[in-house]
Amino acid sequence: MTALPGGEDGVVLAHTRADLHVELAGLRARGGRVALVPTMGALHEGHAALMRTARARIRPEDALVVSVFVNPLQFGPGEDLDRYPRTFDADLAVCAEEQADVVFAPSVDEVYPGGDPQVTIDPGPRATVLEGVSRPTHFRGVLTVVAKLFGLVRPDLAVFGQKDYQQLTLIRRMVDDLCLGIEVVGAETVRERDGLALSSRNRYLTVSERQQALALSAALRAGIEAGPAGADAVRRAGLAVLAGAGLEPDYLEVTDPDLGPPPEHGQARLLVAARVGSTRLIDNTALTLGDRVAS
Repeated sequence: MTALPGGEDGVVLAHTRADLHVELAGLRARGGRVALVPTMGALHEGHAALMRTARARIRPEDALVVSVFVNPLQFGPGEDLDRYPRTFDADLAVCAEEQADVVFAPSVDEVYPGGDPQVTIDPGPRATVLEGVSRPTHFRGVLTVVAKLFGLVRPDLAVFGQKDYQQLTLIRRMVDDLCLGIEVVGAETVRERDGLALSSRNRYLTVSERQQALALSAALRAGIEAGPAGADAVRRAGLAVLAGAGLEPDYLEVTDPDLGPPPEHGQARLLVAARVGSTRLIDNTALTLGDRVAS
């Protein structure tokens, strides 16, 4: 274990399961709670906001653990595993600034000793829609590594961003169905001033592509405005914005908050994915359907 500059006692960097367990054993013995923020590194202000959300939900004497691990199991053939940004020194600086207590940064062999696991998590039917259409093995890899991290860290609560809304929904379902007893917190999406959702992949965008990418959040805003007219109107409004920017979406769908069919009236979710240049981006928003007042 290595102590890094940060909080009053510094941030502890743990690369192995053994180091992680040693660090958390003393806290558990004192009755402390643990909050976990799982990340794949390339940290930005969105990740920092997750850490602040976690810190706000625990006591000063409790522990905030941030994991930094690029999980190969969730990347399919031809996806950007090798290209995915690695900025470990900068990541540690973000964790220190946000006063994380432990950064768990294991190797692939540490997480998957002996190679790919023989037992994985079946993410269920909600993983076959939206992202699951073009990335059929993605959520099996996500839920498997999250379950591994939950087993290694044994957190009382874990914080995930709402930008990956399908992922958040599936993790909540896994925790409920498997009785894991962990509070799963969904933190609001952090955006640039112009509306672009923060993402580690935004750094791939050229200047012109970044401008084009603003169509995703603009499509969401158009969908919200069309919400009183119902789900079909929401889709039409969002698709028109994307078409105007020259983007062909992988999907733009309206669902209920649990990713099922949208209601005629009430709370819903609008989710979009599109490729801007060679970079695939996702975004989503809550909205209300129905209840248009007749003029």
